[in-house]
Amino acid sequence: MTENDEGYESRVLDAGALKALAHPMRVRILDLLAERGPQTASSLAALIGESSGATSYHLRALAARDLIREVADRGTARERWWERPHGRMSFSGPNDEMTPSGRAAAQIVEDEFFRNRHQRLMDHLHRPRSDVPEEWREAAHHMTTMLDMTAAQVQELAREIDAVVDTAVQRYRGQTGPDVRRVTIRADLFDLPDAAARGGGGRHGHAQDSAGEEPS
Repeated sequence: MTENDEGYESRVLDAGALKALAHPMRVRILDLLAERGPQTASSLAALIGESSGATSYHLRALAARDLIREVADRGTARERWWERPHGRMSFSGPNDEMTPSGRAAAQIVEDEFFRNRHQRLMDHLHRPRSDVPEEWREAAHHMTTMLDMTAAQVQELAREIDAVVDTAVQRYRGQTGPDVRRVTIRADLFDLPDAAARGGGGRHGHAQDSAGEEPS
C-alpha cells in the first residue's frame, strides 16, 4: 500500500514505524498534514475534535519515528509547527510473515487509512453544490469499470497508472497560485472473487462536485 505525497523520496515503513502509527488519531494526523500542510497541536485538535494535549502526545510519538518533523524556523517553544516530510510512504498490509503484534499494527493502519480515504470521498459527494466553483465541479471525475483480466494484466495496468500519476507529480510538484487546490488522486484495482468472467467490460464515469481540498 502506498501513500504518495509529493514524490520527493520513498520510505517503506518498518515494524517499529507501523507500531508507532497504529492509532486512529495518528493516522488521521498524518492524513491532515498531507492534506492541509503544517499544523500545530492546537490547530489539529480543532480539526479532529480532541484536546491539544492529546494531539501533542500523538505528534511526539509520530516524530519519534520520523513520521513527521518539526517545521524549521517557525513557531515558538509553546507553539510548535509540524509537517509530514514530502515523498512516498509505503507499507505492507497484515500478512502471515509478521509477528502477531506486527499484524495487529498493520491492520490498524490499513483500516484507518481506508476509512479516512472513504470519508474524504463521502465528504466530497455530500458537499453542497453551491459551495463548489463551477470549474471545480466540472473538473471532478469518478469512474468505475469492470473488466475480465489476469493477475499479470492487473499488475501491468497498475504500473501504467503509477507512471501516469508519477508524470503528473513531476509536472505539478510545488505548484502554487490562486487557482491551485489540493487534489486527491484515487485508484483501486482488485479482483471480485465471486463474479464470473463475462468476456466484456462495463464502464461508468461522470463528473461530480469537487471536494476542493486545501493546498498545503
